[in-house]
Amino acid sequence: MNTHFSVFSLFIIGLFLVNLLPVSIAGPTIIPVDGVNYTINTTIMENLNRLNGKKVSITLNGGKIISGKVKSVGEHLVHIEKISGKEFFDALIQIEKIQAIETQFRKYQR
Repeated sequence: MNTHFSVFSLFIIGLFLVNLLPVSIAGPTIIPVDGVNYTINTTIMENLNRLNGKKVSITLNGGKIISGKVKSVGEHLVHIEKISGKEFFDALIQIEKIQAIETQFRKYQR
């Protein structure tokens, strides 16, 4: 009787583990973020305009990085709101001083 119970228990545990296997192997799917893209044949200003309302990290010529949401873009300045680590602060950045822009292109879909 003990052997019958042990075999049956192992069978049930095996079924349980097999059912969990596809979930643990598959994991989340990576999908593109809507409305985010770069155009390399244009200017920094035009790329920032496309990222209006998106979170970005801007690297300045001196190496300083400012992260936040693009609120608006003018001819010479970009307005960044909700600066990371200083959520109650905004920044005006001269477009000519920008060396690089980073933004999230992909995210997990669960």
